[in-house]
Amino acid sequence: MEGVSDAAVADLVMRAYEIGHRRGEQPSGCRIRSSADVRNLMRVRMVDLEVEHFVALSLDARHRVVREHWITKGTSTSCSVSVADTFRELVRCAAPYVIFVHNHPSGDPAPSSDDITLTSRLSAAGELMGIRVLDHVILGREGHSSLDELGKLGLDRATTGRVEQLRGAIW
Repeated sequence: MEGVSDAAVADLVMRAYEIGHRRGEQPSGCRIRSSADVRNLMRVRMVDLEVEHFVALSLDARHRVVREHWITKGTSTSCSVSVADTFRELVRCAAPYVIFVHNHPSGDPAPSSDDITLTSRLSAAGELMGIRVLDHVILGREGHSSLDELGKLGLDRATTGRVEQLRGAIW
């Protein structure tokens, strides 16, 4: 491209790459073993975003990323997440496992009470549909938080019992 600097071309290529990833068109194939792996995979694309984004990483049986699903985009302080919209894409790609990821534009990765409530709802829905939620990772400039590592991911026995009752009533 004559008359265009190498830096401008490189910037254009990087923007196109980012758009492709945000649309979930490029499966990563990398294996996720910890929340640090999730951070390393998603940090570059999410940590400096000015508004919250909520992403689902569908994983295969060996915990390799099959696809990134950019579910929703919110404001600088919140992101409205629909359980139905979240799991629609996961069911389509027959994901046995999922890890949820979202960013905190404030930079502080500490989970809010809304984050914990949402994770509980998503975990219960996943149990009902046979898609296991492995983690919900929150990214910020100051680091990351893993709701699994904080003990805020798992379903309690009462919830698990209700899910089993519902599963039995449906099937």
